[in-house]
Order: sequence, then structure tokens, then C-alpha cells
Amino acid sequence: MILHCSQKLAAKLPGVSSAPLEETSPLGSWHGHLFTLDRRQCVMFVHDATRYALFLPGLRKEGFVALGERWFRPLYLATLAVFGCPDTQIKKVELALGPLRFDTATDRSVQGSLRVAKLDLEAWLYGVPNVMDLDPLAVSCRLNERPATVHGKLVWPDKAMLEAVARL
Repeated sequence: MILHCSQKLAAKLPGVSSAPLEETSPLGSWHGHLFTLDRRQCVMFVHDATRYALFLPGLRKEGFVALGERWFRPLYLATLAVFGCPDTQIKKVELALGPLRFDTATDRSVQGSLRVAKLDLEAWLYGVPNVMDLDPLAVSCRLNERPATVHGKLVWPDKAMLEAVARL
């Protein structure tokens, strides 16, 4: 699986390729962006095809080293379980993901969807005193229960991702 990183995120990760990598995962690739909320480093991931979003608040330096295995993969699989994906499908997804590889080849359309998701998140944060009080699983699920656009077409990220997972 490939994570297309913004320049900010690429600066924090080891082994980021400047050349575009070829996707081998049947689920497709993701985009990731590092930003700051309440003086904390937060990362948001958006799936290229479905605009399925994941949010990780308060990452520290050591968290970036194991971003894929320790943070991304468990959060992604947990959100699928919350949306009712059967355990057998979750196991297939886990196998289909493969190792996480990083490059800096980004797509403006996906980056725009990532920016909109970040703006929605910031609007929801209005009444929250600290970003660290947020549950990443709950926020990620909420981000996926809103409409998004993929090249001008309206999609519901939760439904689109469950359809993609069902095709495995």
C-alpha cells in the first residue's frame, strides 16, 4: 500500500521516495497530511478512490517511525469493524494492505478532499477544549459519515469503502 505524503508529513517519515511508486494493493493508495491543532501534531489520511478519512491526533516523533503498523492499520481496521464489516473481510483487508510505502506524488483532487475533511474537523472542534480529548476512532467514523466528492461525483466514504472491501 502506498501513502502519498504531503511535504510536511514526508519530512517526518523515514524512507520516503521522491519518485512515484507503483501501487500493488487491490484497495488502492492513500494520501496523508501533517497539520497542527492545539499545538499538537495531527495526521489525516484520505483514501484516493473513496475519500475515506482517518484522523490521528497528537503524534510524537517516535510515532512517525511506526506510522503504518502501530497507528494507521489498527485505526483503519477498527473503523471498518464499527461500520459493520465482517471479521472475515477485515482479515482479507489486513492481508491486502501489505507493507506501507511512502512517496511524495500527490493528487490535487485528493488533497482538496483532505483539506475539506480537515476544515470539517476544525469546525467540530469548536467546543472541544483540547484535541487530545478526541477519540480517533469516533472522529474517523464521523468524518466518513458525510458526503464527499470524487472528481465531481458525490460519494459517501463509509459506503464506498465497504463496497471496495466487499470486492476483495
